[in-house]
Amino acid sequence: MAHARPTATAETAAQVLSAEQRYADELAFLAAYDDGARPPGWALTPRAVVTFIRGSDGEALKLPADRRTGPAGTELPASMSIPAKFVGERSLVERCVVTLAGERGLLLVGEPGTAKSMLSELLAAAVCGTSALTVQGTAGTTEDALRYGWNYALLLAQGPTPQALVDSPVLTAMRTGRVVRIEEVTRCLPEVQDALVSILSDRRMNVPELSGTDDGLIRAAPGFTVIATANLRDRGVSEMSSALKRRFNFETVHPIADAQTETDLIRRQATAAVQRAGAAYTVDDAVLDALVTVFRDLRSGRSGEGWDVERPGTVMSTAEAVQVAASLGLAAAYLPGADGLELVPGHLLGVVRKDDQNDHARLLGYWDGPVRRRAEDGSAMWRRLWDLRENLR
Repeated sequence: MAHARPTATAETAAQVLSAEQRYADELAFLAAYDDGARPPGWALTPRAVVTFIRGSDGEALKLPADRRTGPAGTELPASMSIPAKFVGERSLVERCVVTLAGERGLLLVGEPGTAKSMLSELLAAAVCGTSALTVQGTAGTTEDALRYGWNYALLLAQGPTPQALVDSPVLTAMRTGRVVRIEEVTRCLPEVQDALVSILSDRRMNVPELSGTDDGLIRAAPGFTVIATANLRDRGVSEMSSALKRRFNFETVHPIADAQTETDLIRRQATAAVQRAGAAYTVDDAVLDALVTVFRDLRSGRSGEGWDVERPGTVMSTAEAVQVAASLGLAAAYLPGADGLELVPGHLLGVVRKDDQNDHARLLGYWDGPVRRRAEDGSAMWRRLWDLRENLR
C-alpha cells in the first residue's frame, strides 16, 4: 500500500534557511538598537553588523522602550544577547565591514572549509537584508550571469526592450543598491571574470542593445558592492587578472587557531545537523576531542606534542570535521549498537581519499606515529584507536 507523503509546513519546507531568515529576530533587534549613522542603503550600522557576526560577548543588549516596534508593527524584546556566528578574528570582520562601507569589492580567500561563504552570507544579510543575490562561479558560468540575459519570447516579439531584459543578480544589486555575492570567482573563465572590471570601477553597466535610450546605461544605486570568495587551492584554475585584483580588497580567512573553540564549533554544528535529521546528538566528548585532534594534526603537519606529521594533500578543514562528527551522531542515533570511535578511521579514510590516493599512506603513517606513541603513553582512547588501525585497510 502506498503511503501519503507528509504535507510540508513552514517549519519543514526548507532544509536550511538563509541567514536573514534564520536570524530575522536578531537583525530586527539590532536595527532598532543601534540608531547611529549608516552608509547609504545599509539595513544596520557598521557597528551593528560587526556585533551581529561576532556577537555581543555574552552581554544582553537593552533596547529603549521607544524603539521596541519592529517590522510590520511587531514588538521587539526589551533585551537580547547576540551569539557569535563566525569564529574568527574580530579585526577581520571589522576590515570586511569597512571595505563594504566604502563600496569597494571584498574578496574572501582561504583554504576550503574555512567558512568564507558563511561569512559572505552573514555580511550580505546584515548589510542589505538579503543574501539571495548570488552567482555560483563554475567553469560553465557565462557572462550573462554577471550582466544580463534576454527573455527570448519577448525579444522575438518586441525586439530588444527593457521588458525583455532579464537582470542578473549583479544587475539587480546595482539597481537596488544591495550586496551581490559571487562564490568561487576563480572557477569562472577569465573572460567571464573580466565583466566585473568595468562594473566595479565605473559602477555602471552598458546595454548596447538599448543604446540611444534611457535604459541603455544602468548606473549602480548607492550601497551596491560585491563580495566574492575564492579557494587558495583553486589558484591557477582561472587566475584573476591584475586589473580585477586591484578592484578588490583581499581578506584571508584562516583555519580556527584555538582547539577548544574549534571543538565547540564542530559539536554545535554537528548537533544542529543531527537534530535536522530528527535525532539527538549523543557522540561522546572524548571521541569528538580525538577526532578534532586528528584533523588539527594532519592540517598543520605537527602534533600538539611537537611530533612531525606528513600532511595529506586533502584539506582537513573544519567543515569536513563537522561532516564526520555529524555522521558519527547519525550512526549513534539510527544504527543501534554503533560504536562511534570504531567508525572514526573509516570516515577519516573517506576524507583523505578525496584528492590524492597517496593520502591513504599518509594517514597510515599518522597512525604509526602519533596514534601509536599516544597509545604507548597509556591513553585508553588512543590505544583503542591504535587497535583499529586495520580499519584503514
